[in-house]
Amino acid sequence: MTQTAPESRAVTTSGDGRFASLDPRTGEVVAHHPIHDAKQVTDAVAQARRAANWWQELGFDGRKERLDAWRRLLVKRLDEAAGLISAETGKPAADAKLEMVLVIDHLHWAARNAERVLRKRRVSAGLLMSNQAATLEYLPVGVVGVIGPWNYPAFTPMGSIAYALAAGNTVVFKPSELTPGVGTWLSDTLAEIVPEHPVLSVVTGFGETGAALCRSGVDKLAFTGSTATGKRVMATCAETLTPVLVECGGKDALIVDYDADVALAADAAVWGAMSNAGQTCIGVERVYVHEDVADEFTAHVRKLAVKLRPGGDPGADLGPITMPSQVDIIRGHVQDALDRGAKALVGGVESVRPPFVEPVVLADVPEDSTAITEETFGPTITINRVRDVDEAIRLANAGKYGLGGTIFSKTRGEQLARRLRAGMVSINGVVAFAAIPSLPFGGVGDSGFGRIHGEDGLREFARPQAVARRKFKALLNPMSFTRGGGTVRQLLTIVKLRYGRK
Repeated sequence: MTQTAPESRAVTTSGDGRFASLDPRTGEVVAHHPIHDAKQVTDAVAQARRAANWWQELGFDGRKERLDAWRRLLVKRLDEAAGLISAETGKPAADAKLEMVLVIDHLHWAARNAERVLRKRRVSAGLLMSNQAATLEYLPVGVVGVIGPWNYPAFTPMGSIAYALAAGNTVVFKPSELTPGVGTWLSDTLAEIVPEHPVLSVVTGFGETGAALCRSGVDKLAFTGSTATGKRVMATCAETLTPVLVECGGKDALIVDYDADVALAADAAVWGAMSNAGQTCIGVERVYVHEDVADEFTAHVRKLAVKLRPGGDPGADLGPITMPSQVDIIRGHVQDALDRGAKALVGGVESVRPPFVEPVVLADVPEDSTAITEETFGPTITINRVRDVDEAIRLANAGKYGLGGTIFSKTRGEQLARRLRAGMVSINGVVAFAAIPSLPFGGVGDSGFGRIHGEDGLREFARPQAVARRKFKALLNPMSFTRGGGTVRQLLTIVKLRYGRK
């Protein structure tokens, strides 16, 4: 395979409108993919719209049958998918396989629960409208556009794709230019199960391709990526009033109370911060630990972190930094923290050795340091001790992000979790919420809005339709110019008697 420097990731490699996806561990070309222009994106959406009618008419049972068959195929070819994920992201094989396990579990849940959540059901018409039959049904929106990230190139976009498909929509997916092969593989495998129509299409390319998808006339667009890019996606979609679901970055905090299982908390903190080389939007980036257990906690973290080794070989604990430009951000955050007086407990600026970054543990980091305020997205963690959990909650909530969070406490976990300004919280564990298909996933603030996963995720890709049907003539009908003069007066009497008393 062609050797290319890792810094030149995802560049056009030929004059025929194609670009290369590269293995970040070696710079070797994994495959070449087309750069789809605006017309090709529009054509893909038009094909998806034609396929949408057929897919909707299959009904819940028909779609479930196809999605279940796709799930079984993914299980059968899991190693193949994991190998491709590893090649395009550099993450260890075990982590890539874990990602596919989560994909399969969520696909199963979405297909199994779509009918229960979205089917037509009766609702109460109330006293005043008792002559009406009221129903509520969640119908497909049509064609859903999905713009996915590179850090979890299968699991994250499938949080939209699987739920959108189960809800009866077709999907046009634009994967990251760093991981186009994973997106293409997902589309190709579903096409083996559903050869009749392109219910999941893939368009590949760079920002221009994503912008074209925003302008293509999709009925909804789901985006995962940085906050800055999310704002540009929203602005572009606003041109056509295309509704959006936006899942952006995070700066998640882990809080360790005085009564926590310190060893368990430390293990969770290191995994949450360092797994996938820290390239996880819901990863642990900040720790606030009660001063009573701070020394013990810090000692445990140091002991675990120093053992971790990045590399491209099968025995490595951490893979490379997939996006080369992120290396400078990681280095800058570490340097800024140290310049402001932070202590390096493990590693330091010298830990940044592109394309790899060794674990970095910083303590006593000023709260205005970029290592605290901005998303680092690397295998780094900050540890600051606090007087009590009230201070920890205040500091955790002070940032602009609000994606996930973690609480370690034996007695007050749920009480403290409710006080976190975050869309998701794990208690005495880390990022568990993402692996539970029935729980909605999403954040607040600069972390975005909207939800994937769970019942909320299914409804996110459906439009509620409320229907009122007249069953019989009402004794009092105020909604007519032929109403009697006493109609409203009688209704007021009923309302006072029914609703005006304790």
